[in-house]
Amino acid sequence: MISDELFKVLQQILSSRSSSKPVPLHEPMFSKKDYFYLKRCLDSTYVSSVGKFVDEFEALLAQYTGAKYVTAVINGTSALQVALKVAGVRENDEVFVPSLSFVATANAVSYCGAIPFFIDCNERNLSIDAEALEELLKMIGEPTSGGLRNRRTGRRLKALVPMHTFGHPCDMQSIQKITKNYKIELVEDAAEALGSFYEGKHTGTFGKLGIISFNGNKIITTGGGGAILTNDLEIAKKVRHLIQVAKIPHSWNYIHDEIGYNYRMPNLNAALGCSQFDNLNFSLESKRRLFKVYKKNFKNILGIKIFEEPPKCKSNYWLQTILLSEENQNERDLILKKTNAAGIMTRPAWDLIHTLQPYRNSPRAPLPVSKHLSKRIINLPSSAGLA
Repeated sequence: MISDELFKVLQQILSSRSSSKPVPLHEPMFSKKDYFYLKRCLDSTYVSSVGKFVDEFEALLAQYTGAKYVTAVINGTSALQVALKVAGVRENDEVFVPSLSFVATANAVSYCGAIPFFIDCNERNLSIDAEALEELLKMIGEPTSGGLRNRRTGRRLKALVPMHTFGHPCDMQSIQKITKNYKIELVEDAAEALGSFYEGKHTGTFGKLGIISFNGNKIITTGGGGAILTNDLEIAKKVRHLIQVAKIPHSWNYIHDEIGYNYRMPNLNAALGCSQFDNLNFSLESKRRLFKVYKKNFKNILGIKIFEEPPKCKSNYWLQTILLSEENQNERDLILKKTNAAGIMTRPAWDLIHTLQPYRNSPRAPLPVSKHLSKRIINLPSSAGLA
């Protein structure tokens, strides 16, 4: 049984760890510098949404990703919600999202009063199948003076949210072509993809807006936190206005010209982010080494393959992923049970979003590949420190 072989190899790979504690799926790395930055922030007394570390963190992100404008917010979900709103998503619009994703991708659409429309992915990058999406648009899309409409529901087809699954970039060339041809807004969910590039360009910078997450399990962390990326100055101004409760600048008066959100990243979180940036290249290099270790040690186990970055891409390998063969997919739960019982944390892919209670009645395309992959994916321990 491959479950026995895989379990044995994982134990061998992880046996060099000095700690006897369980091996987490992904844990953050902290240094003395992190504590020093946090102390500096505490000493300044500026720990909320005002302070120099927020500006510094945004500047570091802009320089690294190549985005002209970056706004730091409280988490990746709020980042996506605001990005969709600024992109023009309104109540009762339909927004294309993958069903193979974390539920936050669909939740952000719902927060705008819009309706997620679930689409299929492919096995090349575990993300949106551009060919299947285009075939769907040919079938249901109806150009009108008010934008593309779903001829079946009458609702506006406003945006597409590709999600870079486990840090592996989508086929952005094909996706950009589709959104341009059909006049659909492109808003990237790059929550998991800091440090991932498609044809040399950083994820999250291909559409009108993109977002990144800095949750505790990401490449670098601010505890909680996210960022909105854009190359459009007017959009950046709108984003910044909305996430600061739509307050018009004034020395003392509280004037708000629309319903905004209290989403600005606190200075304390940003201080940690500034310090963590020094670890980014080390983490990326370590995760690539870990991928190579897994690939080398799994090569003789028939029935599994380690997922490798797609062509034309450089992945951050955020979560190391194996795919079981069709013949061995029934061993998935046995593998999960054995490894977790032994203190080696593994996990399956998320339950497909369209199967979750809040989204069972949402529109969806045929999802054969997503359903197939969800039975075969296993994420392995992926912390940078393991390498």
